Amino acid sequence: MAAPKKGRSASAQSKPGRSLALILIAIVALTGGMFASGHKTPRLGIDLAGGTSITLRAVPEAGQESAINKTNMNTAVDIMERRVNGLGVSEAEVQTQGDRNIIVNIPKGTNSKSAREQVGTTAKLYFRPVLATEVSGSAATASPSPSASSSAKAGDKATGTSSSSPSASSSPSASATTQGRSVTDALKADATPSGSASASSSASAKASSSASPSASSSSSASAAAAALEAQYTALDCSKASARATAGKTAKPTDSTVACGKNSQGAWQKYVLGPAAVDGTDVKKSQAVFNTQTAAGWTVTMDFTGKGSKKFADITGKLAQNQSPQNQFAIVLDGEVVSDPYVSQALTGGSAEISGSFDQTEAQSLANMLSYGALPLTFKEDSVTTVTAALGGEQLKAGLIAGAIGLALVVIYLLLFYRGLSVIAIPSLLVSAILTYVIMALLGPTIGFALNLPAVCGAIVAIGITADSFIVFFERIRDEIREGRSLRPAVERAWPRARRTILVSDFVSFLAAAVLFIVTVGKVQGFAFTLGLTTVLDVVVVFLFTKPLMTILARRKFFANGHKWSGLDPKALGAKPPLRSTRRPTRPAGPVDPKEA
Repeated sequence: MAAPKKGRSASAQSKPGRSLALILIAIVALTGGMFASGHKTPRLGIDLAGGTSITLRAVPEAGQESAINKTNMNTAVDIMERRVNGLGVSEAEVQTQGDRNIIVNIPKGTNSKSAREQVGTTAKLYFRPVLATEVSGSAATASPSPSASSSAKAGDKATGTSSSSPSASSSPSASATTQGRSVTDALKADATPSGSASASSSASAKASSSASPSASSSSSASAAAAALEAQYTALDCSKASARATAGKTAKPTDSTVACGKNSQGAWQKYVLGPAAVDGTDVKKSQAVFNTQTAAGWTVTMDFTGKGSKKFADITGKLAQNQSPQNQFAIVLDGEVVSDPYVSQALTGGSAEISGSFDQTEAQSLANMLSYGALPLTFKEDSVTTVTAALGGEQLKAGLIAGAIGLALVVIYLLLFYRGLSVIAIPSLLVSAILTYVIMALLGPTIGFALNLPAVCGAIVAIGITADSFIVFFERIRDEIREGRSLRPAVERAWPRARRTILVSDFVSFLAAAVLFIVTVGKVQGFAFTLGLTTVLDVVVVFLFTKPLMTILARRKFFANGHKWSGLDPKALGAKPPLRSTRRPTRPAGPVDPKEA
């Protein structure tokens, strides 16, 4: 069994080109991916690219100190991310700091004043009746009732069904004109319902008089309805600029247009009536898995006493209408996050929204509904503006520091290791290429942004990488000092050096991981970069440095110990192996006194 093992080891040692080919293929593949993604440089953080950093502090209402908790803070972060993204700023960062602070970093190129207004105000949640809707950009596709039409049952646990999938069951007669009527007609119908809905028309007419006038309304109100119809017709929710303004400034008592995303990922536009229920009327909302039916994940809502009456009134009116006017839109910050329909008045003070939810979607909707009732406001603690010029200076200073550190390492290698620097310098270059390419790919993939602490982490990594080379070289020199030739010295030194390198890198990676977990903000950039470069150090040493050393050990320049190779036995103080000599043995017998 011993002989085959030795043969495999010798075979692996004789083919170091495989390892070099593997790392070369990895570099080519990653570089190709970088160019294919269109991101040829790492994404810069706010301290290098410039922008605005806002620190918000959560302030609870009187007697509601317990409202500041992890769940509520995370929900607030989600809401603020939606707001900033609504401005078309996908690179913005929103994260908690401590137990009551939220940090919002907005890069340059954004209207920072508008962004400050967006993230610093309390979210506004409303329940509005749907008057008309269609997929944005579609010629004639109204939002239909879903195919799974479970009915709403009155009682303590009434249910509604989500219609967030407009393509699931389209109504043939429904169109952008709301079943043959214009948006203006829909506004009038909302104020003056016919048939069995006439009993509840007075409250609806009063609530929607500003944008849904009856035949006797003033000409100015009619003009407002016509303007709303024109606005709805022109609205294209597939454009970020349109979504950023649609319905954002509408008063609760006004009809408005809005945008929302359906489960197929398509943007849908709506005409919505005046708000019937406020977010503060929701006492509690949570995502639950319904094991009694096939509904799966659902979202339950419990209303306050006042909210229960409001919700019963609006659902009673909506239940008498045809699709899509039997739906109500849950609107957060002017965006529709859900549009369930009802078929019966929900009078129990609670409701359940069911549909094709998964756990994440149900939890997200429940959090948004709960946020409307959070007794939290946010106050600005600080606003820091970093100009692009200052960021450029910081980046330049960081790159200069890195270049100086790299130059000192190269000079040290040339002076003390001479020819071995032919191995160390290309290894540093390979490590730098891998680090750069991976950072460029991580920007669009996970949102990694290269900030100044991350640059510092990359500079520190130069020393970590060089240290691994030095450990390996010194082990080889130790073997040569013991009288071994170079090729056996390399193979005997590698297992000892490998253990030392792995232990050292493990300690560095553990420190980086702990630092990443226990810190927030920019310090995490330092920890992440340090951990990444530590892992790459192991990859480079195993797949590049060691195989390259094995190949060069076969060359006469290194194998014969040239004085500039860095492996000269004489310069290293190597001693030839000690050879013991034996004295001639004497024959047994008496010793001659003369010889003694």
